[in-house]
Amino acid sequence: MDLVPALQEPMKKVLGPATAKVMAEHLGLHTVGDLLHHYPRRYEERGQLTHLADLPMDEHVTVVAQVADARLHTFASSKAPRGKGQRLEVTITDGSGRLQLVFFGNGVHKPHKELLPGTRAMFAGKVSVFNRRLQLAHPAYELLRDDTEGEETVESWAGALIPLYPATAKLESWKLAKAIQTVLPSAQEAVDPLPGSLREGRGLVSLPEALLKIHRPHTKADIEDARARLKWDEAFVLQIALARRRHAETQLPAVPRKPGPDGLLTAFDDRLPFTLTDGQQKVSREIFDDLATDHPMHRLLQGEVGSGKTLVALRAMLAVVDSGGQAVMLAPTEVLAQQHHRSVVEMMGELAEGGMLGGAEHATKVVLLTGSMGAAARRHALLDLATGEAGIVIGTHALIEDKVQFHDLGLVVVDEQHRFGVEQRDALRGKGKQPPHLLVMTATPIPRTVAMTVFGDLETSVLDQLPAGRSPIASHVVPAADKPHFLARAWERVREEVSNGHQAYVVCPRIGDEDDDPKKGAKQSKQPPEGDADKRPPLAVLDVAEQLAKGPLQGLKVEVLHGRMQPDDKDAVMRRFAAGETDVLVATTVIEVGVNVPNATAMVIMDADRFGVSQLHQLRGRVGRGSAPGLCLLVSEMPEASAARQRLNAVASTRDGFELSRIDLEQRREGDVLGQAQSGARTSLRVLAVIEDEEIIAEARQEAAAVVAADPELTGLPGLRTALEALLDEEREQYLEKG
Repeated sequence: MDLVPALQEPMKKVLGPATAKVMAEHLGLHTVGDLLHHYPRRYEERGQLTHLADLPMDEHVTVVAQVADARLHTFASSKAPRGKGQRLEVTITDGSGRLQLVFFGNGVHKPHKELLPGTRAMFAGKVSVFNRRLQLAHPAYELLRDDTEGEETVESWAGALIPLYPATAKLESWKLAKAIQTVLPSAQEAVDPLPGSLREGRGLVSLPEALLKIHRPHTKADIEDARARLKWDEAFVLQIALARRRHAETQLPAVPRKPGPDGLLTAFDDRLPFTLTDGQQKVSREIFDDLATDHPMHRLLQGEVGSGKTLVALRAMLAVVDSGGQAVMLAPTEVLAQQHHRSVVEMMGELAEGGMLGGAEHATKVVLLTGSMGAAARRHALLDLATGEAGIVIGTHALIEDKVQFHDLGLVVVDEQHRFGVEQRDALRGKGKQPPHLLVMTATPIPRTVAMTVFGDLETSVLDQLPAGRSPIASHVVPAADKPHFLARAWERVREEVSNGHQAYVVCPRIGDEDDDPKKGAKQSKQPPEGDADKRPPLAVLDVAEQLAKGPLQGLKVEVLHGRMQPDDKDAVMRRFAAGETDVLVATTVIEVGVNVPNATAMVIMDADRFGVSQLHQLRGRVGRGSAPGLCLLVSEMPEASAARQRLNAVASTRDGFELSRIDLEQRREGDVLGQAQSGARTSLRVLAVIEDEEIIAEARQEAAAVVAADPELTGLPGLRTALEALLDEEREQYLEKG
């Protein structure tokens, strides 16, 4: 079908090259259609008509009056020291009272020419007091040419809702408004993406009408109508993209993987010293059902830190090995890959000793593959992968290199999705003879609506119970600036934990070896600057470790861990900490994911306001993993009333990761939902808010699934195809392709 020509028209043809360039560079707007979809952020009311005798202070008013007199004054100022500053004072009257208007600087020329005594006009602005007289500074005005202009003009001008657009210093909101008024007639040609039945069934206005009403509303009801309709467009087109993606996945072939009756999985379950929680059993059933089908599983497994996701994933891997395939687990860092390898081998015992003396009857090999391995060990590992000797492989993205060949790859488990590029997942998937099954795990709780949008092409399983024996964690905010003695007490608490035979983490936002360049340090700050505490660079691991070792934690064994250390050094530090040889580990967020030391009971997070809510929750999950209760102290210099402190109070007051992820999302907005997930980039959603519009998203998902099931190619819905093409520009198309 012909792509809506009027809406595809490049801006420079319509508005001229200079304006078009600013719009493209600063607002990402290239065509007439882009501009029509640049919606107002809010609306200003000019204010109801007011008599000059009863003007309210500090409010926006609109008055109709006649100019009594106008005087131009010159004055000296810092900007115009030679007396070249200009001020225009205009007195207006409406018979009931008088009011002064003032215009300054370059703003005086137009009104000086137009506002001559006797001229009648409408004036709109905010009432203020100067020299004990009411005045309007730089009001907007519209001349009334003669008395025949009826009261209607006056009423409609005064009651108008003025759209205020997301603007830039180079292009003010009113210039955007003017440009949009120029292209608004093209809105009539917008092709409606919503199927007629859906639109009528939900009582939504047409797309041309919605565009007109959002840019030129007469009433607040107009704005509501337009927003309701445009939210549906965004939710529905997005869900269509995801539904098509899911539909395409079901068309791919995969080898069904069913565990044998008395194989490795049964032997493993018999070894477990505890019973699985109800949640673990339910999620395992969902996964096993998916693995048994002849198209690839695509499942997202969400679970709080410590809910036993690794165990569930391991059982899925064993089921695949039982059926003759291989399973691979991808971790975002070497530290984490090594740790997963250790815990899997521990959990499996002799079942992980395939091909060795003393290995159990059904045993397989569990191989680790990382970038820093020696050549001989690496060669050995690669051989085990290629021959199928290794049923389970755990590693970092070193697994994706061309040299790595699998005998029969059946399942890919990706740990911590948001740290793993889509391209990497895709490259690994290409290693199977047929597409392998995919299980994505995350410990970052994702609100249901985000799961339906960002991860909308994956089926979702949630583990929401903690296994028995996990200890409670107490969290407190330590206001270091207001109450320095609280910080001193925090270090005493760390000493107490150590003297009771436990260990502690201290987390800092920065490493401290960047030549102390505050700019570099500041880049690591997750939050916008708020107040004075942000004027200094974030606290650094190397500095804090030194201060603690010489000061409040003198005599304790303090070590550091950060991302720029050599892999072997990192591993050695982690091993000493896990073995209990180190009392306090001062680290960056490298410990955020998957580090498991049950004896660590305390965590102090320095400059906690520099971290996101979900990140703090993740970090906190590193303590209280054994039988002793955990303690998490959030240290901040932010003032009590600041948004940063409220964020920290929220983290301290609840252990519910899903609740916190909602708070986090409300504060960060959605990021570009289809682009690199959670990136915080400019959102592709303009009116749809992922948290507030949960119902619309859920309904749109259902509707989209039905539409795609009936017509996967959308042949009967050309308008919807056009909208989809606009949403899925190439970059996003690839992103979804690689999902």
